[in-house]
Amino acid sequence: MIQNRRVILSTLWIFVTLNYLYCDVLSLMSAELLNALLTGEVAGLKMNETTLLISGIIMEISIAMALLSRVLKYNTNRISNIMAGIIKTLIMIGTLFMGTPSYHYMFFATIEIGTTLFIVWYAWTWTQSEENKEVQNSLK
Repeated sequence: MIQNRRVILSTLWIFVTLNYLYCDVLSLMSAELLNALLTGEVAGLKMNETTLLISGIIMEISIAMALLSRVLKYNTNRISNIMAGIIKTLIMIGTLFMGTPSYHYMFFATIEIGTTLFIVWYAWTWTQSEENKEVQNSLK
């Protein structure tokens, strides 16, 4: 049975987004982080409107990809998944060098980086002939 890559990619984006969000929830339970947030600066970053907007845009990439993986045409879909996966992987790797990451953060970062790297590979290996077979099977 051929698995529909659109569905799998969408599911992977949902999975990684939930990991991002739960890691953030756990981080808010840290007294150290809460104290830093109250000062307005975390790991050298000022928590202001610009920082929050950029953070929102970064998170929106994975949220949007959960939808876009299902609706974009093959070429655009494949390229978008590769680009978004690379961007999110690089951002997560970069965050590991901001301050001293906690154990829970390193745990989630490992899962998130592994997932986004898998997304890049999975989209990279997606062929047009496979897409054509999936479309034909869905029409039956």
